[in-house]
Amino acid sequence: MNTAEIITVGDELLIGQTVDTNSAWMGMQLSMTGIRVNRITSVSDRREEIINALNEALGRVQLVLMTGGLGPTSDDITKETLAEYFGTRLVTDPEVLAEITDRITRRNLEMNDNNRRQALVPECCRVLANHGGTAPGMLFEKDGKLVISMPGVPSEMKMIMQEHVLPMVSEMTRGRTIIHRNVMTYGTFEAKLAERLEGFEKELPASVKLAYLPAHGVIKLRLTGTGDNGPEVRRTVEEQVVKLYGIIPDVIYGEDEVTLEETVGKLLSVRNLTLATAESCTGGKIASLITSVPGSSGWFIGSVVAYSNSIKTGLLGVDPGTIRRYGAVSEECVREMAEGVLRLSGAEYAIAVTGIAGPDGGTPEKPVGTVWIAVASESGVIAERHRFADDRMINISRSAYTALNMLRKQIISS
Repeated sequence: MNTAEIITVGDELLIGQTVDTNSAWMGMQLSMTGIRVNRITSVSDRREEIINALNEALGRVQLVLMTGGLGPTSDDITKETLAEYFGTRLVTDPEVLAEITDRITRRNLEMNDNNRRQALVPECCRVLANHGGTAPGMLFEKDGKLVISMPGVPSEMKMIMQEHVLPMVSEMTRGRTIIHRNVMTYGTFEAKLAERLEGFEKELPASVKLAYLPAHGVIKLRLTGTGDNGPEVRRTVEEQVVKLYGIIPDVIYGEDEVTLEETVGKLLSVRNLTLATAESCTGGKIASLITSVPGSSGWFIGSVVAYSNSIKTGLLGVDPGTIRRYGAVSEECVREMAEGVLRLSGAEYAIAVTGIAGPDGGTPEKPVGTVWIAVASESGVIAERHRFADDRMINISRSAYTALNMLRKQIISS
């Protein structure tokens, strides 16, 4: 039983009212126990859709996990549908009823028929206690295959998974190991990175797979090793990680979900350095990323959001002649912004950004997405011109992360 499928039930998932975070968490947890998720399916609160999804999933795998549709209202039909599917009837589970009654009583609420209905379960299932809510989990077994139904409330689903499901599947997969290592990169694009790693991929051992996972300019390289010998799998994956550092050291900034802002914060902290920012087109995005890291008060002094030219000249000390001659979006301007906030703050490093986020304001010479970024220190100022996208939010995000990456590279090279 090394593969599984996940079925999520609920109209709210299909109309975009609720984002399905359950499947992502469940898939990650199952993967760490040696179970590979082959497919995730979302279906509406309709009997025939649930039955069809179950038939298809059980035709492919031996383990199916379901979430959703177990509430007390009329649109929650998963429990009734499962009873029909497994040819049984709903009965009251006394232990579940007692727990629901105790929960309602402790909250000084009145028990009603909807609450009592929560204690109804298919007679053939094994009840999985839900200590975080009123809807129990249910385990069904048929022809050597398992179906486990859990509430859609994330906290309740996680509790049932951790208390009941994960220990069970860990026992089933004992001896099989799946190891994931994520190598985080920034400063290149997917096609270019794949070109640089073409030889690396060809030489990968059969037990290791490589996946490219891009998001907001960050490309996560996920190495997955599988096998029956845990220490050997771990050693093989580690060898491939070391090889990656030898091939693309210029774009790797960390591992295992670490963010650029966390990496930069750590670099500043261990070197006892401080940072200030001067932001125009990013409007404080860089400062927001930096201060999202716990402990950032130890290395971040502050930010000037110099959106207007009057703040650039009046507070940061940018020469008005520089803006008249070259424009606010220019190398000359961003250099003076960086020098100004460095002088103003007394920090060891400063970042400055100015650009055209869009959707308006572009020219043939400086189209939307044109951004100048500078990093200043006592060693001088480096400045780079970038052209990102036509989308405002993408431009703001990419500008902020590119600025952090420039700072990271400056720190480690100093």
